[in-house]
Amino acid sequence: MNVLMVCSEFAPWAKTGGLADAVTGLANALVARGHDVRVLLPRYAHLPGPGVTLRRLRAGQHRFDEIEPAAGDRPAPRVYLLELDELTANSIYTADARDAGRFIRLASAALELPAALHWRPDILHCHDWHAALAPVLSRAAGATRRTRTVLTLHNVGYQGVFADDVLEQYAPPQLRAAIAPDALAGGDVNFLRAGVRAADIVTTVSPTYAAEIRTPQFGMGLEDALNARGATLVGILNGVDYDVWDPRTDPFLATHFDATSLATKLELKSALAARLGLQADATTPVIGIVTRLAPQKGIDLLAMALPELLRETRATFAVLGSGDTVLASTLAGFAREQPARVAFTDGYDEALAHLIFAASDLTLVPSRYEPCGLTQMYALRYGTIPVVRATGGLADTITHFDPATSTGNGSVFRDADAGGLSWGLRTALDWFDDRAAWPRLVANAMAADFSWGNQVPHYEDLYRSLL
Repeated sequence: MNVLMVCSEFAPWAKTGGLADAVTGLANALVARGHDVRVLLPRYAHLPGPGVTLRRLRAGQHRFDEIEPAAGDRPAPRVYLLELDELTANSIYTADARDAGRFIRLASAALELPAALHWRPDILHCHDWHAALAPVLSRAAGATRRTRTVLTLHNVGYQGVFADDVLEQYAPPQLRAAIAPDALAGGDVNFLRAGVRAADIVTTVSPTYAAEIRTPQFGMGLEDALNARGATLVGILNGVDYDVWDPRTDPFLATHFDATSLATKLELKSALAARLGLQADATTPVIGIVTRLAPQKGIDLLAMALPELLRETRATFAVLGSGDTVLASTLAGFAREQPARVAFTDGYDEALAHLIFAASDLTLVPSRYEPCGLTQMYALRYGTIPVVRATGGLADTITHFDPATSTGNGSVFRDADAGGLSWGLRTALDWFDDRAAWPRLVANAMAADFSWGNQVPHYEDLYRSLL
């Protein structure tokens, strides 16, 4: 099949978090199964980077640059960058009305790019609010359209809501009339609501999240539109690209290991401790956390529980993340007060993220809600035991370990509060001290397979059902 992916992030070209990894993993997996996948994203100021060759294309009002693939690379999607002209900025997101202009332009360009390529997509697959107006414009093209539209919701907490005058400023004339009336209310336009109403199929990134977002607790005001989709709202779990996240081959690691050579994991633990100034040895559990600092992620719960955990356990904490400045300041304060027990790195460092997953004994994902989550799946492959809250994709991927039956791959707690987090973490720490239970748990974790190869057939079936 011919598939055009439309997105705001695609690794390695533009990445702020898991969205880029998820879209890239799916696109690569589809190519590996023989499909012709093209990707369209904006040309941000930092693109294309040094040593990259571009080929200029033009279609209608839009200009595109195709990234020429490097020689010898594995088969990959062809990537096209939309010129932003006066809307180019020094960041992927501007957090103001320029974002509305950029992503209206992206949606419009998605319908024009195929003409420049002399290529017709069977499926126009759009990701999150940034691309959600493309199905609206596609539907407005009328009954002669042959391309079917899929909108994937990676997080309904981000909907792209702007004052509706952005339509007059940036949009083609036909867009306003094509937007569902409930997506134009109170002087605002809601990009994601408009896309949910217009797409042929709406998917999200785990089965549990697909059920949760139909409720007021998790629907973020979209639950009416999502419930109206009925059977055309589908949850498909994200996958992991084990070419990138695998301790046997990870290029960011100085040394490699697998389930039969866990002594090397201890060497990496020593290297992480030395790099971050932590005191940690084989008997000291290291808890690694790689996260956005946002209320959704529940890191404020960690901040509340941390004083007691530092008093009453031997655990040390290696935290990498950015976002909420108050949370960042709080975590930095713990690191200053107890530098041998808490290390906090403000920002994102890809190499350090890989080392934290590889070297830690446990990882903590205390999210209030989590559409899918990739970090817990990365951690499993490295034998790093996830401690997670039972929500969304966390509930779909992590099963609470039972030492009596040796089943399960992590610690799962129910309540989104400091007490729940503390219980989940202390339970896992007890397993860490159990010389019989811990190796079985680590073996279970490393045997889990959440590869894209297992997930992509669900998308293929979905595409075929539309065609």
